[in-house]
Amino acid sequence: MFPLFKNNRVKIKMNDKIKYKRILLKLSGEALAGASGNGIDEETVEKVVDQIVELNHRGVEIAIVVGGGNFWRGRQGKNMDKSTADYMGMLATTLNALALCDAIESKGVSARVQTAININVVAEPFILRKALKHLEKGRVVIFACGTGNPYFTTDTGAALRAAQIKADALLMAKNIDGVYDSDPRKNPDATKLEHIAYMDVMNQKLSVMDFTSITMCMENNLPIVAFGLDEENSIVRAAMGEKIGTVID
Repeated sequence: MFPLFKNNRVKIKMNDKIKYKRILLKLSGEALAGASGNGIDEETVEKVVDQIVELNHRGVEIAIVVGGGNFWRGRQGKNMDKSTADYMGMLATTLNALALCDAIESKGVSARVQTAININVVAEPFILRKALKHLEKGRVVIFACGTGNPYFTTDTGAALRAAQIKADALLMAKNIDGVYDSDPRKNPDATKLEHIAYMDVMNQKLSVMDFTSITMCMENNLPIVAFGLDEENSIVRAAMGEKIGTVID
């Protein structure tokens, strides 16, 4: 059970302007695992959820796509049928979505889980009109199971859902504080980019999202904000339009 909402960490001035009124937040499964890298760490989830709740209170319409890598990744099944391995990954995203939903609702904010494959005992099926109604009524909508199809990443699922709900931005919460011109873990001289065009990401083969996801965002004029989840109040700051991470458009 997650504790009731007691949030002293997220501080926003009441006259601060919100840049993105409707967002799609992409969270990796690993982001919910904390230092262990596996399972769900309640303290880590609470830090994420506190910011989601704060934005909800400020009137931001929030949809979330969450991965499942803290439980299973399709590529782990090296000797498995690819489709089977990917479906297992989709089910793993549902575990994370249910945990997020429970944590959000324990803080007094309504939330719904919608899945791309039918698991109607625990979640709604994905129905676009219903998702839009939830958002308009101030509910947080958590999309699970990616696109519902094997061979597609959860990043593609995030880009697809963001385009479908006509989000103002796709917020990519990552384990690194933005996009660099090379891998900063391998190159200590790597330079962080504050802004970059979609085509430059693809031409330079930068590790942000897969090409399918980037292309979908580009074709739908959907800006991407890639930022570090571990930074102080990073989700709130990104939604408010503060200078954080890297903007791709």
